[in-house]
Amino acid sequence: IKRVQHVYRGTFMHSTQQAPLQILEDALLGVDKDGKIAFIGKGGELNKLSQDFGFSPSEVTQLTKDEFFMPGMVDTHIHAPQYSYAGTALDLPLLQWLDTYTFPVESRFRDLEFAKKVYTQVVKRTLRNGTTTACYFATIHTDASLLLGKIANDFGQRALVGKVCMDMNNSVQHYKETTQDSQDETRRFITELLKKKYPLVKPVVTPRFVLSCTGPLLGELGAIARDNNLHIQSHISENAQEVKIAKEMFPESETYTDIYHKFNLLTDKTVMAHGCYLSDDELNLFKETGASLSHCPNSNISLCSGVLNVRNVLKHKVKLGLGTDVAGGYSASMLDAVRRARDTSKFITIQTPEHETLTFEEVFRLATLGGSQALSLDEQTGNFEVGKDFDALRVNVAAPEGPIDISQEEGPKVGSLERFLNLGDDRNIVEVYVAGRKVIPFTEPTAE
Repeated sequence: IKRVQHVYRGTFMHSTQQAPLQILEDALLGVDKDGKIAFIGKGGELNKLSQDFGFSPSEVTQLTKDEFFMPGMVDTHIHAPQYSYAGTALDLPLLQWLDTYTFPVESRFRDLEFAKKVYTQVVKRTLRNGTTTACYFATIHTDASLLLGKIANDFGQRALVGKVCMDMNNSVQHYKETTQDSQDETRRFITELLKKKYPLVKPVVTPRFVLSCTGPLLGELGAIARDNNLHIQSHISENAQEVKIAKEMFPESETYTDIYHKFNLLTDKTVMAHGCYLSDDELNLFKETGASLSHCPNSNISLCSGVLNVRNVLKHKVKLGLGTDVAGGYSASMLDAVRRARDTSKFITIQTPEHETLTFEEVFRLATLGGSQALSLDEQTGNFEVGKDFDALRVNVAAPEGPIDISQEEGPKVGSLERFLNLGDDRNIVEVYVAGRKVIPFTEPTAE
């Protein structure tokens, strides 16, 4: 008998490769001692399942009629240090915004006390908002970046953490590294983080973007990622001025995408944020290499950067997830990313009526399964399948004191999910599970 640790009964909503939304009503789901999904069955099969998996029917956790489980949300692009000024400083375009606000703040993360305070806040807040997996940019400071990995692990969040690499910065002179230091510190970061053997936290090779990195550094980082089979993250084609400068810096490359490709930074474990100005040829190169995009609609709008046509990206069969892009995006909630993604799609439809607007079901898939695919973690997480980790949100649309008023009697069907995605907030997220472990409500991490 394969024993299970926990069994839940109720409505489960998730996405599959075939269906953007699949609803399992009166389903039973069992989680084993390793936090993996052991079985998914129908409520009517309770007696048989309880015998097969060695649990007593009285131990089953029963959801109420206003509750459902959905997969945890995946934030494919977020700058942890920028959380310290999220919700402010949205009055400049990207490159001026970096010089004026971002680089001066990020340079403060040399101070580990300050780093610990901000990184604890951002991990707790994103978990509270239902982000079970986050792909973080930290800063150029190795020790503070390692601290972010520790904090994510302590609170039980699945995370990719990147020490930022930049050997060029003309505006804030002290916030950059030498080419050699950047490589050496990246190697130290990777070695130290892997040595900790955190079950849910992995390093990601992180060149900030082409404008902050010399060719030799980009080449070295490509080699480090290849030799260690690591994830890669960066930015691409976010803002028109940036695209123009990137091409001027590397005139021998046809396109912005070609620059990364030439340095072996476009792999099937690469996630690039934004991509607003990518050509069809560039999207084809993403498809060929298996690289993915992170759509960050709040930031694209807030910094007046550009608009990503998600329908066109999906048409090219490029892997795609959503990102909050704090603090260019002012909200650390993936629910906000879901809403802005639909707004952006509708805005394109206003301009081009024949455009096929994204449905809320499609955006739900981007926030969950799509994000796990974009981060090459879909073998482990992203939806409810036997053998995957149980990363889940227990949602109550009728949460007392919550933002949603339920007027007619309705079970947790498709309408509940749509309401939650459009109107819900952290008050509707009753519990959060990562790899089977309940991480919300918080139990403070035990002191070592």
